[in-house]
Amino acid sequence: MLGFQQIINRGHSMRWRLGRRSGNVEDRRHVRMPGKRGAAGGGIGLLIIIVIAILLGADPSKLLNDSTYTESASTSSYDQPRTSNANDELADFVSVVLADTEDTWNDIFRDYGTQYREPRLVLFSGAVESACGYAQSAMGPFYCPRDQKVYIDLSFYRDLRDKLGAPGDFAQAYVIAHEVGHHVQNLFGISEQVYNARRKLNEAEGNRLSVMQELQADCFAGVWANNADKSRDILETGDIEEGLNAASSIGDDRLQRQSQGHVTPDSFTHGSSEQRVRWFKKGLKSGDVSSCNTFEAEVL
Repeated sequence: MLGFQQIINRGHSMRWRLGRRSGNVEDRRHVRMPGKRGAAGGGIGLLIIIVIAILLGADPSKLLNDSTYTESASTSSYDQPRTSNANDELADFVSVVLADTEDTWNDIFRDYGTQYREPRLVLFSGAVESACGYAQSAMGPFYCPRDQKVYIDLSFYRDLRDKLGAPGDFAQAYVIAHEVGHHVQNLFGISEQVYNARRKLNEAEGNRLSVMQELQADCFAGVWANNADKSRDILETGDIEEGLNAASSIGDDRLQRQSQGHVTPDSFTHGSSEQRVRWFKKGLKSGDVSSCNTFEAEVL
């Protein structure tokens, strides 16, 4: 994996190598997907919509979540996860970060008097079949609430560094923590409430609700970083800056300016760079889930 080693070996890096490895990683990087296959519920048309969504800075996973997926995964042999013997360092890093989110959210949920259901994380290459539909790596990492799994093609980290200008292992960890934040929302029942509410709203209002959901996931990522550092001293000098840079790099305004040359705020689905940084910092500073109520915030 040319380039990944340099990222991990930077001078400022999370103290991750001594961390626990998660048992919830499915390595499907060597699963061969069939040739031409449309996305669930929408065929080639949905794939085209997904490409447009990427160019406009929208969240393609929401298109998958809104699609109708009826095919049973058990009917296709290529859906079955296979364990790879590959032991590359980036996959190892992802496993450690996932384990750390497990430790953190288990503690937080325990404090709330309930049990945390740990998500699984699927590593794939090129394309993958999820309970939310067929996905290609161009979509970037996503969370599927139907199977409670996070999906990521590790090549995304090369894009994060080269195309979005956000290198560093904490930037990589932030991406995982954000998707796990969506899992936390799912367990809290927030995801279902947002989904049901969006169906009754016009596009602009629905997009604003989506922004609130995404910013809350950013805040939850900050909550993880705060609690993990307090408990396990994971951060080093420069790590926070890497996370803030990653949050800024994937703001809707920045992505739209890069892809279409101008910004259309009504089409935002994740929030601006400034908003994403602010809510990540809010969770990072407080370490408290209750500080992440974006849905009742006077200012996003």
